[in-house]
Amino acid sequence: MTQHDICEVTTVDKEKVDKVKQKLQRQSTEGVAKIFKALADDTRVKIAYALAIEEELCVCDVATIAGSSVATASHHLRTLRNLGIAKFRKEGKLVYYSLDDDHVKQLIEIAFEHHEEVAGRGRS
Repeated sequence: MTQHDICEVTTVDKEKVDKVKQKLQRQSTEGVAKIFKALADDTRVKIAYALAIEEELCVCDVATIAGSSVATASHHLRTLRNLGIAKFRKEGKLVYYSLDDDHVKQLIEIAFEHHEEVAGRGRS
């Protein structure tokens, strides 16, 4: 059985490899991986998407949108906050969450756009 998605011979473009390796050494790949790991959970993606749409929601609203308990929503929001994806503010007895910055919002929006594009290709 022949595999078509791997090289049949081994050859390395040293210039390209060195360039990429130098750039990678200056980056925090672990930090970026943590962001994607946080968003690898369906409930957290729903929460992040909700915050991308509404900008700010209280924990009770988030729980209702995600179809979870307030405790579960709080756990997921805390995870998103600890990984720098969301932030919160307290107003009286209510806690409101929002995305940490516009980069996170763009990341969520781009992920959904990409998914729609890939799903659309599968329908053709």
